[in-house]
Amino acid sequence: MARIAGVDIPKQKRGVIALTYIFGIGKSRAQEILAKAQVSEDKKVSDWNDDEIGRIRDTVSSYTIEGELRSEVQLSIKRLMDIGCYRGIRHRTGLPLRGQKTKNNSRTRKGKRKTVANKKKATK
Repeated sequence: MARIAGVDIPKQKRGVIALTYIFGIGKSRAQEILAKAQVSEDKKVSDWNDDEIGRIRDTVSSYTIEGELRSEVQLSIKRLMDIGCYRGIRHRTGLPLRGQKTKNNSRTRKGKRKTVANKKKATK
């Protein structure tokens, strides 16, 4: 199993797909990295030799990935919350922030349903 940027890459997968296991690398960036490192996209990770892995590591190190990227994203969210903009307030309250409706959906952001009991009618 190859280890790139502190992440174990699955060796049974193709290079393009395997690189997407690293946070901050999608399919298009993986293709770009393999092109710069001069490694075939269709080649499986188990077929990479040490020289190719070294070139891929060097190319990957020029990007902001994994822990550094995660902390950068968290700092951006914290900045939004500190300045009190609309998106920051939505982050703080745990609601969706990109214009979605919240009456029926948005269970991912709002969490599990909290049932509110109806008011009982007064007896005559």
